[in-house]
Amino acid sequence: MRALLLLPAAAMALLAGCSEPENKPEAPAAPASASMTPGRPAIYQAAGEGPEPFVRAIYAVYVAGGPKEPPPAAGQDPIYSRMLNATLGADVRVAKGEVPTVNYDILCGCQDQGAFTLDSLAVTKTGANDATAAVAFTNAGQTTHQTLKLVREGINWKVDDVVDADGKSVKDATIKVIEAAGG
Repeated sequence: MRALLLLPAAAMALLAGCSEPENKPEAPAAPASASMTPGRPAIYQAAGEGPEPFVRAIYAVYVAGGPKEPPPAAGQDPIYSRMLNATLGADVRVAKGEVPTVNYDILCGCQDQGAFTLDSLAVTKTGANDATAAVAFTNAGQTTHQTLKLVREGINWKVDDVVDADGKSVKDATIKVIEAAGG
């Protein structure tokens, strides 16, 4: 009788040893771009990882002392959307050798960079292929708030517009100049 009582207990113990392990959620892996040296290669890598890693990679360049290489020609920057590139390129062509409307770094809202910190970043997906990034940073002691409008083109996220704290849009400003020039 005692052997009969031990048989079910032994079977239960055997089954317990064979059961599936608990499915514990794994901590999300850090994006590959996070381990890269700040610069264009890290930004290009992050563009395929999602809107937040993309924006973080952009501003990591400024935190690390600023871009080390000159940016691509106006209208040819892979960080920007096709539409923003088109308006920035047209802005330079309309200027005809004079100073274009956008004659500063739109991502830091500056001509010159000083000590730079990224103070806050909040990314909100507004659609399957759209997001906004509310950014606050301090450059040379001056705090700036701006919103990056992001769009996914193919598999990569791009900056489609930069809107300053007063609601002024880089893309709108360049479109107005182009329209005024008859272009």
